[in-house]
Amino acid sequence: MSENKFNTPTEIIELPSKGLIYPASSPLSKGEVEMKYMTAKEEDILTNQNYIQKGTVLDELIKSLIISDVNYDDLCIGDKNALLVAARILGYGKDYSFTYGGEEYTIDLSLIENKSLDESLFKKGENELKFKLPASGIDITFKLITNHDEKKIKAEIDGLKKINKNISNELSTRLKYMITSINGNQDLKDIKDFVEQQFLARDSRALREYVREVQPDVDLTFFPDGRNEKVSIPVGLSFFWPDI
Repeated sequence: MSENKFNTPTEIIELPSKGLIYPASSPLSKGEVEMKYMTAKEEDILTNQNYIQKGTVLDELIKSLIISDVNYDDLCIGDKNALLVAARILGYGKDYSFTYGGEEYTIDLSLIENKSLDESLFKKGENELKFKLPASGIDITFKLITNHDEKKIKAEIDGLKKINKNISNELSTRLKYMITSINGNQDLKDIKDFVEQQFLARDSRALREYVREVQPDVDLTFFPDGRNEKVSIPVGLSFFWPDI
């Protein structure tokens, strides 16, 4: 534990990505972020109705807690999740109680671990991985979605919904932002056309499963009583403050 100039205690949080996907010029390439303990200021953020309505309250909370000089929007989603868990521990302790299937559970958040990372898949300093689509045999490269990408994806989806409220294009929109090349072709229009017109459902599912397997993240799952399958730990405002 260290202390900043205002004597607020801080902790160093290890990122699931180990910093591998960030350029050497980014402080995130160190694979760690310094965060401070929550104060009354952060509790104000948690109850800010404007942030809640916009769906940005957790982002604003984490940004407020980060001490390191990093660009929050550069974080990949798995690294954001690690900071989210750390923020909860630094704010309200390691014990998190919630209801699942009508039963009450208490999880020790300090025992949550980062997923195992196959570092051989990554080229240090580059956010790009390779994958061969099993059905079509097409070689693609893809990137791990960052917070900046998430903002653009949301804006595009919201814009399309204004045109047609019945449209559902989140999956294809996300794939357009994720895929960076098709058989070496990096043209954005060609990638868009491929996703919309040629991307086989079998290949799409295989890619999504592969991404879930290899992307850096924390293991936010647990075994409910009497079940052999893991389920996701619920994360929302109540993750930080049950009274909300």
